[in-house]
Amino acid sequence: MTELERLERKLKERFTRAFATYRLLEDGDKILVGLSGGKDSLFLLEMLAKRARINHPNFKVEAVHVRMRNISYETSSNYIEDFCKELDVPLHIVETSFATNKDDIAQKKGKPITNKEQHRQKTPCFLCSWNRRKQIFNLAQELGCNKIALGHHQDDILRTALMNLTFQGRFGTMPALLRLRKMPLAIIRPLCLMEEIDIKHYAEWKGYQQQVKRCPYEQETHRTDINQLYDNMQMLNPEARSSLWNALCRAGILTEE
Repeated sequence: MTELERLERKLKERFTRAFATYRLLEDGDKILVGLSGGKDSLFLLEMLAKRARINHPNFKVEAVHVRMRNISYETSSNYIEDFCKELDVPLHIVETSFATNKDDIAQKKGKPITNKEQHRQKTPCFLCSWNRRKQIFNLAQELGCNKIALGHHQDDILRTALMNLTFQGRFGTMPALLRLRKMPLAIIRPLCLMEEIDIKHYAEWKGYQQQVKRCPYEQETHRTDINQLYDNMQMLNPEARSSLWNALCRAGILTEE
């Protein structure tokens, strides 16, 4: 068995375990995959599409790629279209944009915003994410999908837990399964048991085209700081990942039904 075959087997085992542990997949599901064009979402779509061919359970997969008009990309639409075509997965490309609160307030009032108004502003990252999710939720309901699959892996979930604990004073994160209360949809994260480094190696071996996104707001968040904190924790204790994950499991916050 080659190194790639061993890695592929490991990832498939964790993929299957995630479905069994968090009950992510059921007969009759129609799943819309959020396809950003990055390695994680490409890998997620490949895994789901291959699993759908087995028909156990019986489910369908479609994909959506949301492009922000005011965020510069070098991800090729042709590459994403070919990727989906090879997997026999229908692809929907949606284009949208967002305006910062600062832009909105200034435009409405025709004057500079006050410090109080500036304090109430949502960050560009929040607004971008919110608008993307809105497009995905709307399309999912139009297509009759009952689940939305996102490509967040275990490292994403753990870093989000640290972010919330550090800046919001609460112990919470992105759950593996989240059933929405206001619409008949569930969000699933089938990569929740996988490490980013394994997905990265798989993507390199498979020759995924690297996504290039030049976000003008990427320096305005604490993500880089949290990533450094996360890496330092693992240098301090190699078992830090397992300890934090076990804490999330014991707290029962990896599923919200």
